[in-house]
Amino acid sequence: MKRVAVFTSGGDAPGMNACIRAVVRTAIYNNIEVYGIMRGYEGMIKGRIHRMESKSVSNIIQQGGTILKSARSAEFRTYEGRKQAYQQLKHFDIDGLVAVGGDGTFTGAKVFHEEFGMPTVGCPGTIDNDIYGTDYTIGYDTAVNTALEAIDKIRDTADSHNRVFFVEVMGRDSGYIAIQSGIGGGAEIVMVPETETTIAQVIETLQKGRLNHKSSSIVIVAEGDEEGNATDIAAKVMDATEGLDIKVTTLGHIQRGGSPTAQDRILASRTGIGAVEGLLAGKSSVMAGVKNNKLVYTPFEDAIDKNKPIEDELIKLVDVLSI
Repeated sequence: MKRVAVFTSGGDAPGMNACIRAVVRTAIYNNIEVYGIMRGYEGMIKGRIHRMESKSVSNIIQQGGTILKSARSAEFRTYEGRKQAYQQLKHFDIDGLVAVGGDGTFTGAKVFHEEFGMPTVGCPGTIDNDIYGTDYTIGYDTAVNTALEAIDKIRDTADSHNRVFFVEVMGRDSGYIAIQSGIGGGAEIVMVPETETTIAQVIETLQKGRLNHKSSSIVIVAEGDEEGNATDIAAKVMDATEGLDIKVTTLGHIQRGGSPTAQDRILASRTGIGAVEGLLAGKSSVMAGVKNNKLVYTPFEDAIDKNKPIEDELIKLVDVLSI
C-alpha cells in the first residue's frame, strides 16, 4: 500500500479534525502518501482529492468541524456514482481509504468495497454514540459537555422562577446524549427512544417534585422520543396540568460545534492511527474503535446493524437521583 486517502462524511462531530491529523501523520510516519478528499463521497465522485503533508494538519487538533468538509451524496447511492468515485480514486492511484463518519458512511463504504474491492477502514465519527463496536464515538463526549453546560445555565433561571424546563437534545434514534447530560445535569426526567416514558409518568414525577418543595425541574428529551419532541411533550403536559410554569429550550446544532474535549481528541487520535495501521495489516470493511480501553476492529456489517443499548444502570440512576 503506497497511497491512502481520508474523508469525513455525514454529520460533523468535534474531534474529526484530530482524527484527520492522526491519519495523515500516521501515513507519513509509515512512508505512505496521503490524500484528503473534500466533501465526502460527493467530493470523491467529483475528484476533489489533494495531497496532504504533515503541515496540512498543523494547528487543527483543537478545532471543531472538519477541514475536509462533509456532504451527503445521493449520487453515491447509485452504482454509476460509485463507479465514477472508484475511477477517480484509481486516477490518483489510491490504494486504501479511511472513512470518518457514522452508520451511513460505513454503509456506503461496505457496498463500495463489495463492488470494487477498495480497502476501507472506518473511524466512528458521530455525536450520537450509536455505533456498535466502540464504547464511545468521536464527538460524543464534547456534545454531552456542550449540552451539560447549557443545562446548568437553564437550571439557574429555572430555579429563579420556579419553572419546569423541557430541554431537547440531539438523538433521533439514540438517547446517549440525553441520558448522560441528564444525569450530569441533575434532571428529574430523561426521555429517550430506547425506553417508554408516558406523559402520565412525566406529570406524576413533576407533581411529586412540587410536593417535595422542589423549586424547579428539568426534563431532558431526546429528539427522537416516542412521545414527540420537547415542544410536543411540553404542550401535552400543559394541557393536562395546572399551575406549572413551563418553558422549552431546543439546543439543536450547538451540540455539533465547539472545540473537542481531551477525551474526544485522544479517541480520534487512537482510531485514526488504528485505521491506517489496519489498512497496512490488510484489514478492510472494518471500523477501528475502542472497547474497554483497547483498540479493536469491528466489521462494518456489525457496526451498522447491531444494536447498542443504553445500560440499565444509567436508566436506574435517573430514577433514583430524581427523588
